[in-house]
Amino acid sequence: MSNTHKARLERRIAGSTNRWRFPKQPFTGDLLSLSQMCKALSIDFEEALRNPDRLYISQIQKFFCENFKNKDIQSAEADVILECLGFKWELHQPQLFQSETLAKLYLKALTQGTTYPLRELEELLRAQSPKKTKEKSPAKRMIISLKINDPQVTKVAFATALKNLYMSEVEINLEDVLGVLASAHILQFSGLFQRCVDVMITRLMPSTINNVYEAGCKYKEEQLTTACEKWLEMNLVPLVGTQIHLRKIPQDLLHKVLKSPRLFTFSEFRLLKTMLLWVFLQLNYKIQAIPTHETVMTFFKSFPENCCFLDRDIGQSLRPLFLCLRLHGITKGKDLEVLRYINFFPESWLNRVTANHYHALENGGDMDQLKDLNTQAVRFGLLFNQENTTYSKMIAVYGFFFKITGLRHDTTSYSFYMQRIKHTDLESPFVVYEHKPISLRTARLVKYEIRAQALVDGKWQEFRTNQIIQKFGLTKLSCKSHILKIQTVGIPIYVSFAFIFPPS
Repeated sequence: MSNTHKARLERRIAGSTNRWRFPKQPFTGDLLSLSQMCKALSIDFEEALRNPDRLYISQIQKFFCENFKNKDIQSAEADVILECLGFKWELHQPQLFQSETLAKLYLKALTQGTTYPLRELEELLRAQSPKKTKEKSPAKRMIISLKINDPQVTKVAFATALKNLYMSEVEINLEDVLGVLASAHILQFSGLFQRCVDVMITRLMPSTINNVYEAGCKYKEEQLTTACEKWLEMNLVPLVGTQIHLRKIPQDLLHKVLKSPRLFTFSEFRLLKTMLLWVFLQLNYKIQAIPTHETVMTFFKSFPENCCFLDRDIGQSLRPLFLCLRLHGITKGKDLEVLRYINFFPESWLNRVTANHYHALENGGDMDQLKDLNTQAVRFGLLFNQENTTYSKMIAVYGFFFKITGLRHDTTSYSFYMQRIKHTDLESPFVVYEHKPISLRTARLVKYEIRAQALVDGKWQEFRTNQIIQKFGLTKLSCKSHILKIQTVGIPIYVSFAFIFPPS
């Protein structure tokens, strides 16, 4: 190092302003110079005060990055032997300092027993300067040890992590990504850790979501837990709810998803069926295939009738989950019969649902007890796939019939809306028979929102209307809702129609 640079490292005079100066250890110079140094190295100032080693490591990381960026060290003699997982790994200084854990171990070994550890660090940088390449390096070749207790860290995963110290584009296999993430966390190798996070998020699927969520909780990585929540909000009912992997969804994650206003479901009853299946799989560990709906119903019916399932000891802990369900949105007669048949819910819950339905039917569909669209609305959904150009579904609530529709105009343009249909215009009389109640009111006040979501490059796009209050009539001009028009390359598109009937 030049004398000027050396003097700057040992600077003690801070000018004529009598600024607060640090003692010789652990910092040199004054508070202002430390703040400026942290800005230059992109280090949090408070973190540097709490952890002085972080400042030294960042200085050395910057030095090696600037001076050895394109230098081939593959044939150079190793500077460090790392003993870990029963193996000895040969490492070089420029690569070793990408890992804060290894850097701390190395610096600790380097400065152990020395009176002036900062001088040892300066000697290290001086020895590694490109201008001194012809001189023999005085840096010590030493052995460091790292003990790992995380069962996720395998030898293959750890080797992959160390390989990433030398090569920036090492492929990470999906089978090993969890172990590599754990290795990167232990090594404090932030670049690799973020790469693993990105891989896990982009490859979320029913078979991996549990491991990804647990990893996010274990390593306190909010990106992973948030990605799992958003993915499951869309895929709980249409995808995970049809596979045996539903069993592995943790209860706390399920609870967060059920409370979310973004949750997608085809109907409230489909969501209930998914939840009943989840409970069934928790209690029947040996079953390795998705049972039929009738099997699930029979299982719950088999409990003694003197007490409902949620009132039993086995069901008490599940109450918070089922309190999130909107049972008032189940309006079909045959579905309501299922609620009573399975003896799953407390009688008070079922009586409240029945009373609300009677009140609404007696008052022309008015849902007096429902106020908040985000937490109380009745929900229906369309899953718009690649093969769809036009997709619609008929729904009925309290004798009012609506058709929810999606249209694809070209490869990236879509529109979605709902339209009131007169019962005499229905394509099949079976629809009328299935729903039974028919309202003859010419106008129905509706508060509604249409929401569409699609996944593009690992990020969720969300499109939505405002919360709209509209009077739906039966004429051509008054029967159609606001149209949600979107542009997206994401497929499938999850479209939710949420509405309540305010008093009118």
